[in-house]
Amino acid sequence: MDEGMKEAAYSGWSSRSSIPNERSEYAMGEDKVIRLKSPGTPGAVEDPLTEVLREGARRLLVSAIEAEVESFLEQFREEKTTEGLNRMVRNGRLPSRTIQTGIGDIEVSVPRVRDPGRKVRFSSSILPPYLRRTKTVEGLLPWLYLKGISTGEFQEALTVLLGKDAPGLSASTISRLKEAWKDEHQRWSRCDLSNRHYVYLWVDGIHFGVRLEEAAQCILVVVGATPEGKKELVALSDGYRESEDSWRELLLGLRSRGLKIEPHLAIGDGALGFWKALPQVFGTTRRQRCWVHKTANILNKLPKRQQPKAKAALHEIWMAATRQEAEKAFDHFLSVYRPKYPKAVACLEKDRDALLTFYDFPAEHWIHLRTTNPIESTLATVRLRTAKTRGCVSRESILAMVFMLVKSAERHWRKLNGIPRLAQVIEGVVFKDGVREDAEKIAA
Repeated sequence: MDEGMKEAAYSGWSSRSSIPNERSEYAMGEDKVIRLKSPGTPGAVEDPLTEVLREGARRLLVSAIEAEVESFLEQFREEKTTEGLNRMVRNGRLPSRTIQTGIGDIEVSVPRVRDPGRKVRFSSSILPPYLRRTKTVEGLLPWLYLKGISTGEFQEALTVLLGKDAPGLSASTISRLKEAWKDEHQRWSRCDLSNRHYVYLWVDGIHFGVRLEEAAQCILVVVGATPEGKKELVALSDGYRESEDSWRELLLGLRSRGLKIEPHLAIGDGALGFWKALPQVFGTTRRQRCWVHKTANILNKLPKRQQPKAKAALHEIWMAATRQEAEKAFDHFLSVYRPKYPKAVACLEKDRDALLTFYDFPAEHWIHLRTTNPIESTLATVRLRTAKTRGCVSRESILAMVFMLVKSAERHWRKLNGIPRLAQVIEGVVFKDGVREDAEKIAA
C-alpha cells in the first residue's frame, strides 16, 4: 500500500473512531438530560412546554384585564371633575398575587382605577379581588378527596400539578370544603320543586361499608325523569333500614317542597317500606319492580347448577315483545320450578303484576323502566370512595359526600330514549305492549 493510501486509510479510521465520542457527547449534553426525581419524593416537574404555556396564559390574562379596564374607563369618559379632568383615571397597579391554575402558578397584577368621588370602584370580573385558585383547581380539590385521596396524602398528590410550594393544600382545606358540601346539600334539600314535573321515579336504599352513627342507617335516593327526558337527582336523605316511616318522610318532603304533579311510575326493588309509603303520598303513581333485583333474589333460592337455566328463563319473561308472551313465559317458569323449588317460585309469583307494569308504557322507555340501573350504576362509584373511609362517619358527612358524587355523575347521565313519548304519557295516552292503542286501531 502506497503512502497516499495509508494516509487515507488512517484518516478514515481516525474520523470513524471519533464518531462515537461525538455522539456520546451529544447524547449526554445538558439539553438532552432528563432529571428524574427520587421515587416517593414530591417535587415540581421541569417541563419547558408547560413553562411556555404558563407564560402565554399570563400574557393572555394581562391583556384580558387591560381590555376590561379600558372598557370600564370608557363608560365614564364623558364624566369630568370640577377641574375639567377625567373623573376615572388609572392609579398604578395593585400588588401582584399568585393564582393557582391547572398549569401551575401564574403571577399577575390588576391595574388600580381611582375615582376622586369614591362612588365607583373597579372590580375585575375575570380576576375577582379574593380569587386565589381557578375554578378548575378549586373543583379539583374536593374531587380528589372524593375519589379516594386521603387528607394526609392530599398535598403530596397535588405537588406535581401545582408546585411544591403551592399554599392552601393542607388537610384543613379539605375540612373546610366538607363543611361547604354540607351547606350545599342542605340548601339543595330545601330548593323549591313547584315548577318541576317528574314522569318516572327510580328509588333505592343504599347501604355503605362504613360505620355510621347508627348501624341500621342507610341512604335513600330518588332519581326522576323530566318531560325533556333528563334524569336528575330529586331527593337524597338518610333513613332507618328503608322503613315505611323513613320513605314516607322523604316523599312528604317532596310534597312540602312543591312537587304537586304525581309521577306516573315508580321503579324500585322489593323494599316494602317504600311500596307501603308510596300510596300514602302519591296515590296514582303506578309500580314497577326492578327485574335485576328480582332475578338476583330468585337465583339465591336455587342451587348453583340450576341458576344459569333459570336466569335464561327469567330473561324470556321480561324481554318478551308483548304482555301475552311474557305471561306465557311467566307461567312456564312457575310450572317448571314449582315442584322442586317452591320458594323461588313464590318469590317471583307474588310480584307478578308489578313486574309487568312496563308493558303499559312506551316501548322506547322499557330499557329504562325495567331496572333501577340509573341509581345502581352511579352509587357503585360512591361505594368505591366510602370503602376508603376509615373510622366512624357522621350522617352529615356521608350525606354530603354522596350528594357531591351523585351530582358530579348526574352531568353524564344519558337521556331517555323516545323523548317525544314522554309528552304522550303526561297527556294520558293509553299504551298496550308499548304501542299507542289508537295507533293499533288506525293500522287495523
